[in-house]
Amino acid sequence: MAKELRQQSGKVLIIDDEKVILDLTSIILKNRGYTVFTAVDAPSGFEIIEASQPELVLLDYMMPDIDGLTALREIKKRFPETYVIMFTGKGSEEIAVELMKAGASDYILKPFNNQDLADRIENVLKIRGFEMKNRELLREKEMLLAEIEAWNLELEARVHEKSEALQKAQAEIVQSEKLATLGYLSAGMAHEIRNPLNSISLFVQLIKSGMDDPEKLEYVDKIVKEIDRIDGILRKLLDASNRPKFEIRDVLIHQVIDNTLEIFSPQIQLHKITVNRDYRNIPPAIKADPSELEQIFTNLFLNSINEMASEGTLGVFLDYDRQYITIRVSDTGTGIPVENVPYVFDPFFTTNSRGTGLGLSVVLRIVKNYKGKIEVEKSDATGTTFCVKLPL
Repeated sequence: MAKELRQQSGKVLIIDDEKVILDLTSIILKNRGYTVFTAVDAPSGFEIIEASQPELVLLDYMMPDIDGLTALREIKKRFPETYVIMFTGKGSEEIAVELMKAGASDYILKPFNNQDLADRIENVLKIRGFEMKNRELLREKEMLLAEIEAWNLELEARVHEKSEALQKAQAEIVQSEKLATLGYLSAGMAHEIRNPLNSISLFVQLIKSGMDDPEKLEYVDKIVKEIDRIDGILRKLLDASNRPKFEIRDVLIHQVIDNTLEIFSPQIQLHKITVNRDYRNIPPAIKADPSELEQIFTNLFLNSINEMASEGTLGVFLDYDRQYITIRVSDTGTGIPVENVPYVFDPFFTTNSRGTGLGLSVVLRIVKNYKGKIEVEKSDATGTTFCVKLPL
C-alpha cells in the first residue's frame, strides 16, 4: 500500500548541473507542496536566492566553474538564513566533516531515495524553523533588555532630578530660616547697640567742641569714624534681614545695570577691567524698587571686581523668556572654593578680612522679595558666575 504524501510548504532551490536530477527532484518536491526553483550553476542560484529568499537550497557538490563547497560558503556568508543540504556522490567522512564545518545542515549521497530526500528536507526545515524562532526570541529579549535598561536610566535620572530639587528646596528653607532668625536678632541688636552708640557719639561731639589740641582732635575724629563704621554694619545687618522703605514703579533692568556699572567706572578703569555686556534681549519694564535692584548689582559687581586682579573681565548677560528675566554676572577671578559655595549667601560668611559677609545675604533677601532665584551657576579656576532670575 503506497505511503500517503504529506503536504509541506516552503521555498526550495535546487542547484545542480544535471538536468535529470533537477527535473526529478523538482517533481518530487512539487508533489509534496513545496515551491521549487532550479538553477544549473552557482551564480544563477545566488541570483534566485537574493530575489526569492528560499528557506532551503539543495546544492550539488560537483559542479563546473564554482564548485559546491565554494558555493556553500558563499551562501552561508551572504544569506545566513538560507539552509543548505548537499548532494554528493562521494561518501567519505572527510568530505562530510568538511561540508558540515562549512555550514551545511545535512548531506545526501547520490543516488538518493525519494522518501529519504523528503524526510531529510522536512527535518532540516523543522530545525530551521526552531532556530529562526530562537533567533527571533533572542532579538526580542535583547530589545526588552534594552528597553528595561532605558527605563532604569530614565528612572535614575528622575530620582536624581527629584533628589536635587528636594535638596534645593531644603536649602532654600534653611536659607529662609536663617534670614528670619537674622531679622529677629538684628532688630534686637540694633536697638540695644544704637542706644549706647548714640550716647557715645554725643559725648564725643561735646569733647570735640571744647578741644584745641590737634593730636587729640585727630583721635576724636577716629572715634567718630569707628562709630560711623559700627552704625554702617548695623544698617547692613538690618538690610540683610528686613525690607526698608521702598517705592515700587516701572523699572528697566538694563538701565539699572548700566547705572550701577557707571558708579563702578573708577574702579573698573583703575584695575583695567574689561566689561562685556551681552544683552541678548532687553526685557520689558517690571514693577520694582530701583534702589533695591541696584543693591543686587552693586553687591555682585563689587564681589567680582574684588576677586579680579588687573585686566580681568566682568561679564553681564541679560535675557528673558515668558517667565523670567535672567541676569548672569561673571568674572575671571580665582573662583570660590567648592567647599565654600553652599555658604556664600549665609549672613556673616566671608573670606575677605575687610568684608562683613552681609552683601550676598542682602542680595538673597531682595531676590526672594521679588519671588526670584539666585545661585552660583559656575565657580572654578577660570572665575565665578552668579545667575539671577526675576519673574516678569
